[in-house]
Amino acid sequence: MPTMADVARSAGVSVATVSHVLNGTRPVLPHTRQAVLDAIEELGYTPNTLARSLVTSRTRSIGLAVSAISNPYFTEILQGVEAAALKHGYSLLIADPHEDPEHELKVVQLLHERRVDGMIVAPSAAPGGLLTYLGRHAVPTVLLDRVIRGRPDAAPRFDQVCAENAEPTARLVTHLAGLGHRRIGLVAGLSGLSTSGERITGYRQGLATSGLPLDERLIVSGNSESAGAERAVAALLALAAPPSALVTANNAMTIGALRALDAHGLRVPDDIALCCFDDFAWADLFSPRLTAIAQPSREIGAEAVRVLLERLAAPGRPDRTVRLPCAFVHRTSCGCPGGDGGAAPARERSEPEHPEHPEHPEEGTLS
Repeated sequence: MPTMADVARSAGVSVATVSHVLNGTRPVLPHTRQAVLDAIEELGYTPNTLARSLVTSRTRSIGLAVSAISNPYFTEILQGVEAAALKHGYSLLIADPHEDPEHELKVVQLLHERRVDGMIVAPSAAPGGLLTYLGRHAVPTVLLDRVIRGRPDAAPRFDQVCAENAEPTARLVTHLAGLGHRRIGLVAGLSGLSTSGERITGYRQGLATSGLPLDERLIVSGNSESAGAERAVAALLALAAPPSALVTANNAMTIGALRALDAHGLRVPDDIALCCFDDFAWADLFSPRLTAIAQPSREIGAEAVRVLLERLAAPGRPDRTVRLPCAFVHRTSCGCPGGDGGAAPARERSEPEHPEHPEHPEEGTLS
């Protein structure tokens, strides 16, 4: 079996240079780096990851805790994380917290015991135990999708990567209002998640921008899942003055809303208009095709890896929150005859934000 010394002799460099190429511990001239990589391929050299981790105290592995099995949105994020991790020579250990705070803490502890270099975690609605554990053990961590806000001096502090939520939701509302709708219902997500709170804020902003009054009865919780959305939409339709349009705040709730509307004999958009937050692979296959906000899921995953690697390289750097813009995908479920059917939608994007000192809440609190 070839050794690192064999690679060094073949490439005409020192063993230290081979180590720097493999571990990324020091810049190496491009032609020298290529010579080392060519020698590795020619000899079929395989690095001893275990031995290297004992020397460097690094395993070149990342722990990822997201509810990917139950949420297609997180499945796409997982793909972005995996691709970016592999690109930088990191392996991925994946755990599903099942949106349960106790299970969340358990799987994060297990990942930590496996000596991952850092973690990427989508926190639950009650992440107090999680945040305490990560802070106590000083685990380099990027919080994904769901941000933590509150007192600027709160501890611990974490890097965070997420999408914009308020402005895109407001755009759905103003679009429906521009079509003449005056009673627009919102099927909101699970209480306690920052994404739920921010999308409710965007809904309110959209009404205000459109000059429409706020009727709290038109905001119902679908608990971020299909069955909850079915019940929520049924409640909206039972109102004396039901909405003429709906905004659903994630992909699972969109499915539930469609089921509820079908059960009540209502057609979209003829009887009621529908816009949704979260575009997904089959949104263009529905009849009518779904007007949606598309989140940059894979980009969010890749950005989380980039931010985590920067944290590992510079542990003392200020924490930050990175927000990526979303895209408005105009189809026909909103009632527009001119929806583009999913072809090359107009994308109004802004630059991601990189504040040096994002706000953080009291431990365990999400907006």
